[in-house]
Amino acid sequence: MSKPIAKFIPLNIAVLCVSDSRTLEQDTSGQYLADSLTAAGHHLADRQIITDDIYQIRAVISGWIADPKIHAVITTGGTGFFIRDSMPEAVTVLFDKSIDGFGEMFRLISKDDIGMSTIQSRAIAGMANSTGIFCLPGSTGACRTGWEDILKAQFDSRTRPCNFVPHFMRSNPSHD
Repeated sequence: MSKPIAKFIPLNIAVLCVSDSRTLEQDTSGQYLADSLTAAGHHLADRQIITDDIYQIRAVISGWIADPKIHAVITTGGTGFFIRDSMPEAVTVLFDKSIDGFGEMFRLISKDDIGMSTIQSRAIAGMANSTGIFCLPGSTGACRTGWEDILKAQFDSRTRPCNFVPHFMRSNPSHD
């Protein structure tokens, strides 16, 4: 007897670009993520671009975490070592739980494209109020790697043996 195929559950995903130099029109990474998640059947819940300021980042993401309609947040930018790169410092204090494997896998996969420079990536992820927060580097290539090689499958409720979708729904029924 075969198992029934799980149905696809579209998620509401917000995208945040952190940059001191880009405008929304120049944000190719955020546009790539917005286009890719909608092509996969999900909904773009919101999209913003802000400067790399710890408190602005926290304010925007905190608002999304508090919104019961938003299941996940993907950020782009601010994960490097430059003095203004502050994404990990901004978001880790918001996490209820970290998703350590995300950054580990992102760096492992990225090694094929950028070699040992991957050790300079501070890509991270965590959960806050049943909302997934996934922080990617600012390049479009890095966002493509993060989406295609990790997030696309993990945001698909049909992915087996497991995916993130039940975690976005389980402890906060209003996320449905």
